[in-house]
Amino acid sequence: MQKVCDRHEKPLILRSMADRPVAEMTQLEQSLLMAELSMVSYNDPDEARWAAASLGFPDLTFYERDGSQAYRFRNQYDCVIACRGTEANEWNDIRADARASSVLSETVGRVHRGFKREVDDLWPMLETALMCNRQPLWFCGHSLGGAMATISAGRCLLSHIDSNPERLFSFGSPRVGNPRYTQYTKVDHLRYVNNNDIVTRVPPAWVGYRHCGSEIYLDRRGQIRKSGFAGKTRDRWIGFWKELLNGKIDPFEDHSIHHYISVIAQALAEERKSGARNTDDREKIKPGPTDPNRKNSSH
Repeated sequence: MQKVCDRHEKPLILRSMADRPVAEMTQLEQSLLMAELSMVSYNDPDEARWAAASLGFPDLTFYERDGSQAYRFRNQYDCVIACRGTEANEWNDIRADARASSVLSETVGRVHRGFKREVDDLWPMLETALMCNRQPLWFCGHSLGGAMATISAGRCLLSHIDSNPERLFSFGSPRVGNPRYTQYTKVDHLRYVNNNDIVTRVPPAWVGYRHCGSEIYLDRRGQIRKSGFAGKTRDRWIGFWKELLNGKIDPFEDHSIHHYISVIAQALAEERKSGARNTDDREKIKPGPTDPNRKNSSH
């Protein structure tokens, strides 16, 4: 675990280390690494370089055009594209974008005009870089970065780029496209949603937007769980009323990338603890060496 300061001089506690291929990690290990890289993408290149190196990615390239930003992180095993997201104080930008109409995507279906524009600004640079990539390719992003990563991964899958996305990780991502787009985009996508994260509810479903990927829901207690619509609705209402009674109503509290990281890190710690217990149990029942003088009971 290492500490690095982010762009606001807040210490970033980095728990991951890419000391082996991402494909060899468990799903929670992958998720924590991608969440931390999504967090690092908020930093300026100098700060991000130190943080990424602490996570095991010494090779960094920064892409920017007209305010759209993304990083390419590389090590000896993997290549990761992390799209920069939107911070809480930029909610006006998200709210304005939520009213934007959809446009035809570069693949099939329709996507959000503003999100597509962000990707269009960066795509020529990303496409050129990825044309030469021979490593397993991963995408990640938080908030707006999650939407950008979703569109980029889908576009990459249907492009002339040789390396297809291994998996996409999004954290607190808004809805991206219409039903046809989400059904046609066949990227392995883990989409994390934290309780009352307001950004995951825009643009609204009633105007035709849908989420992509497999949802992983983080409940009000900070636990990862599978739940249907009714269960999530109940959990969100309880979480909302508890915050209201405690006088802590903040629409961005649940959107923080730090909260996503905290919950995933706790789940990973429990997974490792459970794995250690199982290993200890197996050692306890491990049979000892066979006695060569022992008679076979079947004779």
